[in-house]
Amino acid sequence: MSTYYVVRGYRMAAAGPVNLTAQHPSFCVAWRVAVAVSTWKRPDCNPASQTSSPASELTITDHRPPTISIPISSRSNTHPTSTWDLDSVSRLSSSPPLRLLPPTSTSAPAAAPSSPVPRPTDYPPREPLPSLTSGAPKLPDISIMASPPPPGENYGGFQDQNHQGYANDEQTAQQSYEDPAAAQQQAAHKKKKRGYAAQAFEVGSGANATVGGQPSTLNKPLARDTSSFLKDTARNSPPPPRLRPTVATRLPIRATLLRVLPRLGPGAPAVGGITQGMGGMNLSGGGQAQQPQAAPQARPVALNQLYPTDLLGQPFSVSELDLPPPPIILPPNTSVTPSPDANCPPRYFRSTLNAVPTTNSLLKKSKLPLALVIQPYGSLHDDEDPIPVVQDQVISRCRRCRTYINPYVTFLDQGHRWRCNMCNLTNDVPQAFDWDAAAQQSVNRWERPELNHAVVEFVAPQEYMVRPPQPLIYLFCFDVSYAADSTGLLATMARTILDSLNRIPNADRRTRLGFLAVDSGLHYFSIPKDSDENGETSMLVVSDLDEPFLPIPADLLVPLSESRQSIETFLQKLPNMFQNNQSNGSAMGSALRASHKLISSLGGKIVVLTASLPNLGVGKLEMREDKKLLGTSKEGGLLQTANSFYKSFAVECSKSQVSIDMFLFSSQYQDVASLSNLPRYTGGQTWFYPGWHASRPEDALKFASEFSDYLSSEIGLEAVLRVRATSGLRMNTFYGNFFNRSSDLCAFPAFPRDQCYVVEVAIDENINKNVICLQAAVLHTTCNGERRIRVMTLALPTTTNLSDMYASADQCAITTYFSHKAVERTLSNGLDAARDALQSKLTELLQTFKKELAGGSMGGGLQFPANLRGLPLLFLGLIKNVGLRKSAQIPSDIRSAALCMLSTLPVPLLMRYIYPRLYSLHDMPDNAGTPDAETGHIVLPPAMNLSSEKIVPYGLYLIDDGQTQFLWVGRDAVPQLIMDVFGVEDRSQLAVGKGRVPELESDFNERIRAVIQKSRDYKSLGVGSIIVPHLYIVREDGEPSLKLWAQTLLVEDRADQGMSAGQWLGMMREKVG
Repeated sequence: MSTYYVVRGYRMAAAGPVNLTAQHPSFCVAWRVAVAVSTWKRPDCNPASQTSSPASELTITDHRPPTISIPISSRSNTHPTSTWDLDSVSRLSSSPPLRLLPPTSTSAPAAAPSSPVPRPTDYPPREPLPSLTSGAPKLPDISIMASPPPPGENYGGFQDQNHQGYANDEQTAQQSYEDPAAAQQQAAHKKKKRGYAAQAFEVGSGANATVGGQPSTLNKPLARDTSSFLKDTARNSPPPPRLRPTVATRLPIRATLLRVLPRLGPGAPAVGGITQGMGGMNLSGGGQAQQPQAAPQARPVALNQLYPTDLLGQPFSVSELDLPPPPIILPPNTSVTPSPDANCPPRYFRSTLNAVPTTNSLLKKSKLPLALVIQPYGSLHDDEDPIPVVQDQVISRCRRCRTYINPYVTFLDQGHRWRCNMCNLTNDVPQAFDWDAAAQQSVNRWERPELNHAVVEFVAPQEYMVRPPQPLIYLFCFDVSYAADSTGLLATMARTILDSLNRIPNADRRTRLGFLAVDSGLHYFSIPKDSDENGETSMLVVSDLDEPFLPIPADLLVPLSESRQSIETFLQKLPNMFQNNQSNGSAMGSALRASHKLISSLGGKIVVLTASLPNLGVGKLEMREDKKLLGTSKEGGLLQTANSFYKSFAVECSKSQVSIDMFLFSSQYQDVASLSNLPRYTGGQTWFYPGWHASRPEDALKFASEFSDYLSSEIGLEAVLRVRATSGLRMNTFYGNFFNRSSDLCAFPAFPRDQCYVVEVAIDENINKNVICLQAAVLHTTCNGERRIRVMTLALPTTTNLSDMYASADQCAITTYFSHKAVERTLSNGLDAARDALQSKLTELLQTFKKELAGGSMGGGLQFPANLRGLPLLFLGLIKNVGLRKSAQIPSDIRSAALCMLSTLPVPLLMRYIYPRLYSLHDMPDNAGTPDAETGHIVLPPAMNLSSEKIVPYGLYLIDDGQTQFLWVGRDAVPQLIMDVFGVEDRSQLAVGKGRVPELESDFNERIRAVIQKSRDYKSLGVGSIIVPHLYIVREDGEPSLKLWAQTLLVEDRADQGMSAGQWLGMMREKVG
């Protein structure tokens, strides 16, 4: 039975009910902790992957010079078959004209036999390689992908090009280049929408009237068929060259034809080359798959096309942030195998430039940064993000630069040796590389994971260990002062740990737990093993804070498997032990020193939970918050460390493989700026819960859920990270939470799964290669006691062309780099210096593009590449973020916690934190909030730009920055909408502030809750995170301070002391002009 509502004279149909039943384990824990909260269902879904339409193709049908007949097939029937003069076309390019050489017959030189190498008797001798067949290579058929129509006046999007090497990994958001007519025709065949905003839909002026918020005048570029491209690569055919548009000349089709044939000459032995004949080898005694060999170094086909766009006339759309970065276009057969996973997906390893300049002078001229963004893990647990694991402990590395063998090396000497793709040194292939010792049989070399996958994990042999693998140790150092007990922190913490014992990794049964309470003294707990019949937990109180007595560690760090029942009993009794504690003292500094002494011999993680400012003993902190300093040039001093103890102690912990995580709860000043130094230098993280109180179910639920997920995370231990690169490149500066043990080695006592790291790259020498490689390796101990190395390899093309650099720049990676730079500058030089540096850098980029690539004239517009069109608003969002915003209303603790987020969040979450998502809910499409018919994933409504112009007074909106969610209720929202969503008759009865959407029988209510939960689904973004955002219900005519807080997330509006998007771009236009 359908339900209809009548609003403003329009009748709209209600959507059907949705069944949402998936439960998340951390929420099961959280609900047992939360008090007086009715249960609700949380969907745990991933977004549906979108596919692009196949590309049109240009096929050369006649190889006879001087003309080539090229039939053009496209969506339009208005393009007749054209005949081009090849010489005329070639004059459009700086490259020489394309030459089609007749087949020639040359003899390939036979490979010189190598001297036999003695091998162990358990390895079968490699059979002699057959002589290579003579003959020159056949000329490949040339297939040229169709170029899209030339950019029109309102063209705004960069071309959806092939994502070579990671096409299958990247879940691409739906393209927003929809033809308006087609969109309207599709909307006409849908079911009628609900009547909450019928006027917006019928008139075509609502927030969702145009898919993706794109202007209706945008041209639609032709999509490229990724799958067919990968198939062509697998058949050893060169990838089709891309027709690249020029900026200065307008033609029916802008094309630049580059050489697509390998350079043949004395230096290139054609098919007779040793590596070219690897397919005929029988290295393992059985049939070997043929190695797809790279041609001699040849300039690749056209790189990404540069599409200038007018930032003033063609507004940025938020949907562009969901698009993948510009594709990495490598020469054909660059990798030794045709695997689509040979290049690293951007979710793990991405560069700010997907075309690297060959000289440092070109890099400086571009003003673009060359940096890497590294996120080694894509989830909190291995089973959610599986990668290939090499179990045979056969690890082949370069003898000179220590690079791990990867898909971009070259095999020589009949497969017995390989050339390093970083330093060009020739190395021996390990004897066991083609042999399975466990099965005592040969293996196919070309099926080895390290030659097919850019992300791979090796099980490390004994030589990678300086001591036995470290066990997982959690030492909980918690506050039991009056502040902690009165807020319910102690009880909530104890109950969450108790309910999460099964989630703590303990596969090797070596995990240990310890507990240390702190107020004005230290309270040690000795927990007996379950086998001790008369054993009881005992507490030892130490009041001497200068020289605290340390009991025997064996009695304080107990194995979880052997003391499970005793630990459960202790956690049940813990809240009652301090329920009458009236002490306001906090000797947290002394407690940290005692904790370090307790676990320094083994290493591990100190988990600090405190609701008080440390005010006793070592590391004592003072109340230094001064509202008169907020918003002034002296505010930066409040963001710096007040006591040097916290940095020096953190470095000491890092050397002992001890990591520290901080969970801070306080309604008073807590000096987050000082305490956050402990996680910053030990590979930890700071979580801040301002004004937290367990009596509010939302607060209890948030902490219990996040803390349970935190305990379940499969972290790495005693880890180091090193990044290697092709000769001529150098890792210059590192950003993130770790300690730099040397110039290029980052030390992590514990390696988290929810952070990313940035490395700035310098060009020391000119690069003479067409492809450069970068490799990040993380040597670590898993939480299950296994020593492993996670290796990520990224290959990028080089260029001498400034336009290639701008066309291949990744705006999200660039923003991440400058976010880390801004945090560093804030802590060293203050907030004003950080904001000015961001503004100056953006101005510099716009001026460089105008001068070098836009002909020095922009008319009345502001020209920038389409793939960087979001960069100005991302910079504006960064400047207006709570961590950097100029304001006299932001407490220093709130600002310091935001700076921690800006320097650790993975790229997808950082983009949302800088430029939040805005969803219109009252008029969302019929399928929004319901499972997709094919994938079963919840469908989100189209995101909108963050402007109050998108918000209508009768609407319902969700604003989400990844840390906080706001449900905005318009002042003219119809009563039926309020009833369907919140179950109250009048808007005035709606409870505002921190809360949740009640669970009702209304299908629309269920869809709203599904959208809210789906917006929190970070797994679909390819990242791991424990964050559960608070939901605040905001009435437009309600609490002014709450309304103002929500409005600060509207980045494109003028708020506080920040300018609007129009003013920002106008100022940029004046500076550039």
